Amino acid sequence: MTDARHDGVRDDTRDEHGAPFAVLAGNPDSPVLLHVPHSSRVVPPEVRAGILLGDAELARELDHMTDSHTAEIAAVAAASATTAPWRFVNQRSRLVVDPERFPDEREEMLAAGMGAVYTRTSHRAELRPAGFDPAPLVARYFEPYAEAMTRAVADRLAATGRAVVVDVHSYPTAPLPYELHGDGERPPVCLGTDAFHTPPELLAAARRAFAGFGGVGTDSPFAGTYVPLAHYGHDARVSALMVELRRDGYMTEPGGPAGPGVRTLGMALAALVDAVTDEH
Repeated sequence: MTDARHDGVRDDTRDEHGAPFAVLAGNPDSPVLLHVPHSSRVVPPEVRAGILLGDAELARELDHMTDSHTAEIAAVAAASATTAPWRFVNQRSRLVVDPERFPDEREEMLAAGMGAVYTRTSHRAELRPAGFDPAPLVARYFEPYAEAMTRAVADRLAATGRAVVVDVHSYPTAPLPYELHGDGERPPVCLGTDAFHTPPELLAAARRAFAGFGGVGTDSPFAGTYVPLAHYGHDARVSALMVELRRDGYMTEPGGPAGPGVRTLGMALAALVDAVTDEH
């Protein structure tokens, strides 16, 4: 990557907690970028100061909202795949900014107080005070993240002629009050798709890779996937899929330790990586 050190960690926006995201190199010939946006619990002190919750309440909110251990699942996949994928891992909590939201009125989660900067909790309580200005957080965290993801995808395009973004997420067994579509099915594995960026062969490969986990659904309870806005809706060289793993399959909820499912799901993710890498 043009802006990464050999260990893949950016230097330019470090604070006392280190770099806000990591770009971890895979095989130069891999088109696959595993995107892990919600695995971190890190909230820097200057961001913590703007959050209304007490320490115990904040810890509980992080339990609910963090996609715990998904970075480890992606790491298993990267180590196990025949052709190692690249990884882009957020190292800040989604309570700082959520890099997967639209930064404007297109974002449907604004209705729940969860746009790019959250103002409400998972249980719809106040997270930040009324009148909170999100602009400094957007400038400090959201925009550099989006720019770096755009470069990461552009690098895969330059190296291989295509880019496959696989979003790695998790979700709770029982719906949380913030969910706009929480009454839908909650299969062990949910695959989020985009009408333009998720080709049928990518979806089929994911269904095969995760077939052994008790059920694979599509776009319920969560739908869509992440594509940088520079490519979104018009660049067919960029394909994308969201993989949502129900948490009871690999960890103790909420926010508890990982179980053996981390490895088995990581191996399934590696099988998906190999399938899409071998397509060409």
